[in-house]
Amino acid sequence: MSGWIPLRKRLLVRLLIASGLVAVCSVAATAWLAVETTTRALREEQGQVLADDMDVLARLSGYAATHPDWSEVGPTVRELAARTGRRIALTTADRTPLADSAPRGTALPLTAAATVDPLRTDTYTERGAQISGTDPRVVGPYRLTEGERGELDALAHERQGCFARYGIDLSLSRAPSGRPVLTEADGSADPAYVPDACADGRFNTPVVTEQKALKALEKGARACLTRAGLEPGVPLYLGVDVTPSALRAPSFAPSLAKMGSKVARAAQDCLDDARRTQLDPYAAPAAQLFLGGDKDTPAVRFDMSPGNKAKVVGAAGLVLAVTVAVTAVIATRLVRPLRALTEAAQQPPELHVRVPVTTRDETGILAAAFNELTERRERLESQRKAMVSDIAHELRTPLTNIRGWLEVTRDGVVDPDPALLAALHDEALVLQRVIDDLRDLADADADALRLHPEPVRCDELLDQVAAAHRVAADAAGVRLRTTVDGTPWLHADAVRMRQALGNLVSNALRHTPADGTVTLAARRADGDVLLEVTDTGTGIEADDLPYVFDRFWRAEKSRSRRTGGSGLGLPIVRHLVAAHGGSVEAASEPGKGSVFTLRLPGGPPR
Repeated sequence: MSGWIPLRKRLLVRLLIASGLVAVCSVAATAWLAVETTTRALREEQGQVLADDMDVLARLSGYAATHPDWSEVGPTVRELAARTGRRIALTTADRTPLADSAPRGTALPLTAAATVDPLRTDTYTERGAQISGTDPRVVGPYRLTEGERGELDALAHERQGCFARYGIDLSLSRAPSGRPVLTEADGSADPAYVPDACADGRFNTPVVTEQKALKALEKGARACLTRAGLEPGVPLYLGVDVTPSALRAPSFAPSLAKMGSKVARAAQDCLDDARRTQLDPYAAPAAQLFLGGDKDTPAVRFDMSPGNKAKVVGAAGLVLAVTVAVTAVIATRLVRPLRALTEAAQQPPELHVRVPVTTRDETGILAAAFNELTERRERLESQRKAMVSDIAHELRTPLTNIRGWLEVTRDGVVDPDPALLAALHDEALVLQRVIDDLRDLADADADALRLHPEPVRCDELLDQVAAAHRVAADAAGVRLRTTVDGTPWLHADAVRMRQALGNLVSNALRHTPADGTVTLAARRADGDVLLEVTDTGTGIEADDLPYVFDRFWRAEKSRSRRTGGSGLGLPIVRHLVAAHGGSVEAASEPGKGSVFTLRLPGGPPR
């Protein structure tokens, strides 16, 4: 193909023509619209920005109130940034980044927009406002259990009915701790009158959870209260608040009415400090909130006077010039990565050349795909080399053992007794097993696995596998049992299925201690048949689960044969199941065991 392109077909020329036409039309339309709507739009935008800022602060305060740290706040920050269209960043007091919607390395604004501290600022009680005090969403030890909520709900409905008999309508709401709160129907104030028949004292009595939390609060505040002038033996009468203030503050209140105002204020400060200390482990630490974007200023409405018309024409010409310049820059940047891709593709394959991804458009996607292809090729090459090394390692050990024993036997150092011959036979079996596994994997890679499908009863299949491994299980002191739900059938190669299940059972027996249990189970699920091998062994770490089906992979990096085979059993299982049109999954919890599940298409009963 010729490298010369006609001028009219060049990307740069076409982009310039298209951008010029678009710029002329857009400038004419937007100039008139800007004159008519700028003032109103800016004022509305200012109000929306303020509302968005308060909503961001309230959302982040709610996150801090319900999480002990900021480790998982990233998705919330990105979601808020996408919704508001603003940059949102959270840092510690010394500006250590916690989360940022802007790219890494972007400078922070000069000053923080607010401090996110739910232990000292309440953004929940009144929407769009910041109230001094603790956010009621920081519940901590005051969170009621389900049983306690049910008991208090029953008392609340009883009290609500009692008030209704005296012509007082109450509405039922709920504090973040789970405690029900009764207010007047319009929510404007607490009930001003409480009939004697309704004042039984049960509804506002702290439950067990609250009593424990209040006792801990009293213990934490006692030393401070003594220093504030309160006698050590004076009871605090801490209780719960069943009025609407329970939605704003925690459910406790000291009885300090008979004290002097100075002592009362000091005691209240002690209780506030003790409560913040009590709730501190349940809330994220204070953070600085930075909001990006330029400060909006109101625009002045203008009319279409001659001077303003000249400004519009000048602005239109400037926009047109800028559009053409930007288009030229964009076109140049579009062509540059394509040239880099071409040069990289022409390099020798063993160099694994990558190209920088500088854009996020189609060209950037193409560059990223090229880099991923290069990485896969490099990874496959690395895996190939590692596989050759692993095969050499697996074959070298038994061959070295056989050679060593044969040499000392030939030299007369050791007699060829039955024990020696048995050991040599075991090493030969290891070699044979590795070679057979490699052959099965080679057949699977070449899509040459020979299958002879036939109707197979799952209960018989599991019994056969269990019988084949019964001796090994008894020798290891492990209980081997089977369980079948109904009579599921498979249309599969019975020999290959026994091989797959046998590999899983052998693996489970190696990793299950004495007195443990290995269970083979079969059941139907949504038209498929699930075969499960469950053990009560040592389990697999979560970081290791994605690699259990890789060839020659072992959790023990020492590659010891004491607890592991050749490292090919599980890859063979995966290929055998895939050849039957199924899938295999592994789930495990360290210290509690593992579950390997084979999902296969079900077959009709014979």
